[in-house]
Amino acid sequence: MPVVHKSTIKRARQSVRRALRNRAVLSSVKSVMKKVLTAVESKNAAAAKTALREATAALNKARSKGVLRRNTVSRRVSRLAARVNALSAKA
Repeated sequence: MPVVHKSTIKRARQSVRRALRNRAVLSSVKSVMKKVLTAVESKNAAAAKTALREATAALNKARSKGVLRRNTVSRRVSRLAARVNALSAKA
């Protein structure tokens, strides 16, 4: 039988909890991003701007929690903002 240390067991428990928390945060981030994209597709500039503000906040919060990396957050915010700005430029 291999020796299983108490710290190994504790780390396993912690990783399960973190994985669940990360999955919940990612799910909420994806839903907020989807809200922006649906507003852009429906050509609703006002709703898209408010949804973009929510999405930016959610992405930055995920970044501060360590769920997403800095460049990933920056790229996603940039792409969403470009779509919203293109929508408001057309209107």
